[in-house]
Amino acid sequence: MSMYNQMKKSFTQGYRERSQLYKIRMAGWRAEPPVTRVDGPTNIARARELGYKAKTGVMIARVRVKGGKKKRDTFGGGRKPSKSGRFFAQAKSLQSIAEERAARRFSNTEVLNSYFVGAAGSDRFFEVILLDRNSPSVMADRQYASVLTQKGRAYRGLTRSGRKHRGVAIKGYGTVKNRPSRRGNIRF
Repeated sequence: MSMYNQMKKSFTQGYRERSQLYKIRMAGWRAEPPVTRVDGPTNIARARELGYKAKTGVMIARVRVKGGKKKRDTFGGGRKPSKSGRFFAQAKSLQSIAEERAARRFSNTEVLNSYFVGAAGSDRFFEVILLDRNSPSVMADRQYASVLTQKGRAYRGLTRSGRKHRGVAIKGYGTVKNRPSRRGNIRF
């Protein structure tokens, strides 16, 4: 088994078993601010799969997102009982929300990708890979140059998780109505 496969296996095993190290780590993360810059990736194998390189201009941000459904306020007045729902699932995934928050916090960067690193209670933690737009080493990298041309990737659903919740991550049979977008393909 290769080194990266072994690292991935140990990371998932620690998550499943809820080891003591994992619990201590989650308690520390919950005490931090919601969006925090991190020195390096927690899961290096997954980060490298998604395009992370240890060079200047490439940084990692850990984002905490509250899980669960969105709660709507109650209203007064006469309305149909069917419209009195209070809890609604969001159209975006929590991972996409985390990417948007990281992009908003570090406005001089562009989101490359993100991945799940842990959960504690109702909190979900994601690490977001960010690229500095003005860094010479990032601009010289051919792999990152095409990413930097796409402004606002996180908000436009161009990252991997964004493409997934837009419904365009899959190609082929059964995905005809997803393009150009799910809402843009409605027949009236």
